[in-house]
Amino acid sequence: MKKPVRKLFGTDGVRGVANIEPMTTETAMRLGRAIAYLFHKENHRGKIVIGKDTRLSGYMFEQAMAAGICSMGADVQLVGPLPTPGIAFITSSMRADAGVVISASHNPYQDNGIKIFASDGFKLPDAMEAHIEELMESDELDRNRPPASDVGKAMRIDDARGRYIVFLKNSFPRQMTLDGIKIVVDCANGAAYRVAPAVLQELGATVYALGDEPDGRNINDHVGALYPQAMCQAVVDLGAHVGIALDGDADRVIFADERGHIVDGDAIMALCAQRMMRRGELRHNTLVATVMSNLGLERALQSMGGRLVRTQVGDRYVVEAMRQHGYNFGGEQSGHLIFLDHMTTGDGIVAALQVLSVLIEQGRPLSELAAVMHRYPQVLVNVKVKHKQPLEALPSVQHLISQIEERLGSEGRVLVRYSGTEPKARVMLEGPDERLISTYAHEIAEALQQACGA
Repeated sequence: MKKPVRKLFGTDGVRGVANIEPMTTETAMRLGRAIAYLFHKENHRGKIVIGKDTRLSGYMFEQAMAAGICSMGADVQLVGPLPTPGIAFITSSMRADAGVVISASHNPYQDNGIKIFASDGFKLPDAMEAHIEELMESDELDRNRPPASDVGKAMRIDDARGRYIVFLKNSFPRQMTLDGIKIVVDCANGAAYRVAPAVLQELGATVYALGDEPDGRNINDHVGALYPQAMCQAVVDLGAHVGIALDGDADRVIFADERGHIVDGDAIMALCAQRMMRRGELRHNTLVATVMSNLGLERALQSMGGRLVRTQVGDRYVVEAMRQHGYNFGGEQSGHLIFLDHMTTGDGIVAALQVLSVLIEQGRPLSELAAVMHRYPQVLVNVKVKHKQPLEALPSVQHLISQIEERLGSEGRVLVRYSGTEPKARVMLEGPDERLISTYAHEIAEALQQACGA
């Protein structure tokens, strides 16, 4: 089956530098029109939720999309700054036809993006995104403008944050509290700057908040999941039990153990999968992760009697595999963790609460729990490219990869792929000898540069 071709949408929505194509208000307005048209139902007044993170450019995209949606006869419900999974929750719980998130996730403030959820709170499949692009390029939207009497209206939902906080607290075991637990939480000056500290405090924790003063320009600015060093140091300085670092839209999370050491998504998946298998809650004893997850995670699952299923990079592909085969837990090394029994997409706060419940239940520090997985050395090299030529059309690169794979055998992995959001190729190697795989990774990177241009 031929994969639908998408020019505008990448691995996680539309993304780019604000006020430069494709992230312009003109494109956002037309995208809003296409969404309203696509999700229109006969004899039904359309309703679409729009949320955002804390970027300066969020205001103009919010208004542009609202105008486009209203122009096609649907109503808009504006929720303001709220984590991406919070928009998925609000979209589903309020029976909206679709939800829109204006966020570039972990990128700097100059960037922005647009992600779309269907009425059930799940991200759209590739084919539907391709159809949206077709609508935007055709004259179908212009031919189907409603009359002035049927245009939509926009309104604000003032209690969206409170609704989401209640939902998050309900994902935590009712018989437990966080009384006596000291937590450092880094909100990345992003969408969770109010939600995350409130949830943890209401459950009883002593909370030390970082990155909770957004100004429109400081989102992800040396804070949050991509820059967890301040969180790690604060855990040590304050004697906290755990550190939690979210990214700009709070759909991913990275942890620090009580010693200030980083615990990434792979280790968290291993320890949560172990608990779920022990309880008989991990469906088909299977965890879903991407090709980027460490070989150590695969080995840990095997030692527990479980298995790891891999997908292409992107949390929505993890979710698609989970839904297709009836699995209920998966994620990415980067910290997108999907507990499908609780949430339809990656949710950093839901994941944090699940980990905290394991800590309390086991009565053991995170450093001990994370030791369930032995990590293989992993090297990642990014290569700037002019043209993303199909890898199979680069014989010199393919020959080198085959040679290195043969040398590594079953004790290593080679993965080469193009970024879905940047003009880069990513070369990832794993194996028992870090110096050796680093040499191999740079050899492949050099071959790619020669083949694709820097």
